[in-house]
Amino acid sequence: MTQTFVDLDVRPILLNGGEPFSKIMEAVERLAPDEGLRLYATFKPLPLFQVLGAKGFSPEAREIEGGDWEVLFHRTGEQPQAQEAPGEGAAHDDSGWPEPVQLLDNRDLDPPEPMVRILAALETMASGAVLCALLDREPVFLFPELEKRGHAWQCGPDADAGTYRLLVRVGG
Repeated sequence: MTQTFVDLDVRPILLNGGEPFSKIMEAVERLAPDEGLRLYATFKPLPLFQVLGAKGFSPEAREIEGGDWEVLFHRTGEQPQAQEAPGEGAAHDDSGWPEPVQLLDNRDLDPPEPMVRILAALETMASGAVLCALLDREPVFLFPELEKRGHAWQCGPDADAGTYRLLVRVGG
């Protein structure tokens, strides 16, 4: 069976500081059974590989002009895995959590730098310690990575409009 691809260019959204995750997921939901997704992005969207992998897609990525990326998400033919929405079952009430031992201000950083910095910081922290990160947007690609590593987290808009506060308790 030949697979056709629906094109989605999220580079303008990323260059304007936006978060294209909802657009990507909307496009995936609209795909016909014989269609895949051709995604254009300003970086190699590694976290998306796992998210769409759970929905029955495999990625084929190549760097194109100007450091941008083209990723073909092929249907694998495998049954998609049941997956909770980001945050469900993983976000926790912070009552009883210790005070954060580290604060990362990741505002004004382009993806995937905030996620890279957060995951690197968590690797250096003791089990049970809490990290607080300030972000420009909800880190939807980070949630599956935190869950996979056994960390508890909660995230929501801060009192400062436009800032998200992420608390992560290191699992152990």
